[in-house]
Amino acid sequence: MTDANRRIGKFSLRQGLLLIFILGSAGLVAELLLLEHFKEWRQQVPLALLGLGLILQAVHLVYKGPVVLRLFRLAMLAFVLVGIVGVWIHFDANLDFELEMYSKLSGWDLISRSAHGALPVLAPGALIQLGLIGFLYTYRHPGLGAGQPEME
Repeated sequence: MTDANRRIGKFSLRQGLLLIFILGSAGLVAELLLLEHFKEWRQQVPLALLGLGLILQAVHLVYKGPVVLRLFRLAMLAFVLVGIVGVWIHFDANLDFELEMYSKLSGWDLISRSAHGALPVLAPGALIQLGLIGFLYTYRHPGLGAGQPEME
């Protein structure tokens, strides 16, 4: 089934994925700024990546070549990796806090308290989701050309 066959009226699945990516990225930038998630360099990484993803899509509006799409794919890989690292950083910070407060905690109780801690452990998962949506957007993208190996 070609991309043209996946159209719903004048709106394609690919366009829908792009819209979800752009709205999700813009919303996440706004949320991180409102939470002042930029005080340390580690907190600035998600903001920089989100900005990069949005800039690459803006460039892709003007320049339709495969280079921008390949760079976008690399950025989406970074989204996923940074999201995974972010989940770990949030969990680890909560774990350290719980151990500082309750030094005798261990096992499931420690894990549970850390997962419910002050830092939202699963919040960086939004980057993972956006990265996967971005990958789906580029899957068999006509702008990649026939010579581009596809993700199967």
